[in-house]
Amino acid sequence: MDYVDGFVAAVPTRNKDAFVKHARVAAQVLKEAGATRVVECWGDDVPAGLHTSFPLAVQCQDDETVVFSWIVWPSRAVRDAGMDKMMNDPRMDPASNPMPFDGKRCIFGGFQVLLES
Repeated sequence: MDYVDGFVAAVPTRNKDAFVKHARVAAQVLKEAGATRVVECWGDDVPAGLHTSFPLAVQCQDDETVVFSWIVWPSRAVRDAGMDKMMNDPRMDPASNPMPFDGKRCIFGGFQVLLES
């Protein structure tokens, strides 16, 4: 089964175009490093909850939008090697390709696929 990295972040709404530009570069790097699919989703119907929710989890402000993203890899081993390649790729250098959001409020994790239908 595949291995999936999942991400949730709050992006300043005004930075949507910059986010898309950054995501396109990252997707190219990730696919070159072995990812089979990279999906970036811009929040459209993401309600704030009282106890838990995507907006609460990333401390989303009124001028921000929640993004939900995932990367599919053939295995965790490919993912581990691929993420290392991405982190060392000059195209991902924050000086030339800065993240258009606060990375400290990004939630991420790796997941083993249990079911796919």
